[in-house]
Amino acid sequence: MQALLQEQLQQLLMTLQTPTYWWQMLVLVLAVTLSALINARLQTLLEQNNTQSTGFRHLAVRGAQRIIWPLTALVFILIGVGILENYALPTTILEVASPILAALALIRLCVYILRKSFASNPILRSSENILVLVVWSIVIMHLLGWLPTVLAMLDNMALTVGETRISVLSTFQLLFMVAFAFILAVWIADLINRQVARVPGISPSMQVGVSKLSRFMLLTLAFLLALNAVGINLSSLAIFGGALGVGLGFGLQSIASNFISGFILVLDRSIKPGDIITVGTKFGWVQELNARYIVVRNREGVDTLIPNENLITSEVINWSYADPNVRVTVPVQISYDNDPEVAMQLMMDCAFASPRVLQDPPPTVRLTEFADSGIALELRVWIADPTNGFMPVRSDINVAIWRAFKNGGITIPYPQQDVYIKSMPDRPGAGDASLNPES
Repeated sequence: MQALLQEQLQQLLMTLQTPTYWWQMLVLVLAVTLSALINARLQTLLEQNNTQSTGFRHLAVRGAQRIIWPLTALVFILIGVGILENYALPTTILEVASPILAALALIRLCVYILRKSFASNPILRSSENILVLVVWSIVIMHLLGWLPTVLAMLDNMALTVGETRISVLSTFQLLFMVAFAFILAVWIADLINRQVARVPGISPSMQVGVSKLSRFMLLTLAFLLALNAVGINLSSLAIFGGALGVGLGFGLQSIASNFISGFILVLDRSIKPGDIITVGTKFGWVQELNARYIVVRNREGVDTLIPNENLITSEVINWSYADPNVRVTVPVQISYDNDPEVAMQLMMDCAFASPRVLQDPPPTVRLTEFADSGIALELRVWIADPTNGFMPVRSDINVAIWRAFKNGGITIPYPQQDVYIKSMPDRPGAGDASLNPES
């Protein structure tokens, strides 16, 4: 290997000392200069025409902007190689520059696809670094002439399982095909989701259902196609399928249950994004329906992840399931010294203190209980936008009731208890005359 490096270096030095080297440098400089000018012009035109574009066209234009310069330079270099070969001039330098420019274009395009297919995270950044390292390693081995030898060596490192031959090279090919197929499947699934979201009349739950189903089917298809592309017999997966069934029966049972429950929630449309639900002691707004859990955000802005299985097996209150109208109650107590009918009329006058209260159904006031500290009254009003919360409505009505009671002389009692003492025990020694100081 060291002798090969020395040979390549000596060949490069000899090339630099020959006059034909300057023809290659001239072609290289012209290719870089012309490609830079064309790139600047095309970038301006694409930026002007891409201001309003969306979807696939926007992604295609952005991807093209990243590879215009290396591909344009590569085209000019290939033209230069053809011209120099026509005059029997060497093209060693240009043959080195060609795969470098091709690798640069490939890296830029792959990194852009990765960033658009997945959200930004540390795993994605590590994948980009690994991709860059792999591509440049392949280019360097190709320039040094090592690539066929390395591929043959990786192919010889193999073992046979049944009728399937598994080598290190086929493993690398499988990983590459699976990664490529998964990225393509995720990108197509996101494209389908965006198109479905633009169709009028489709409910949020149906959008989530299409998203889950399309992603699941595309990922499964991508995995099977990747296996078939590298020559793995799919019939050999029968053993793997049996092992997976055993795993689902034991360790993966909860995961499979949550996954299937997610599809059930989507298909029966009992819960959808935007609904207000109560699960146990958790109350909030449904933000997302995911494969394993849903995201519920409470009034404090805290997100709670609730497994899908819990929504199937336990009682769930959906405040906006069928009718968006929800009743809000405002309990108040008054003193026994006040007239409850007068207080009830004042409470009725305060029912529309919040602009969110509906005229129909009309508000009502009820005397619910003769409590320990006072007479319990309850104002009942209806609202049509429970997604905005109940507390602002109660607050506005409570403030109005407090002002009306204060002006009307209605007293809101404090919690109190009356204690009656029937008798007091005699103090010790109260009847002993010797203890009386006046005796």
